Amino acid sequence: MDIRIFIRLHELIQTKQTGNLKQLAKKLEISERSVNYYIAFMRNELKAPIIYDRKLETYLYETECKLCFTNE
Repeated sequence: MDIRIFIRLHELIQTKQTGNLKQLAKKLEISERSVNYYIAFMRNELKAPIIYDRKLETYLYETECKLCFTNE
């Protein structure tokens, strides 16, 4: 697992710019299977409320989500 992917994924979800699974995999330069793994990890381990909005065709946070990936 790569922290840079978590950070980029979080940014894309926050801005509702993930697109569908295939588009997201392309943006992150990883396989669709890996995207599913990262999202599952964020949901299960980080308790991130990630959902997929079919109408908007993007992943987003169902409720406010603050993840901190820095030591600040």
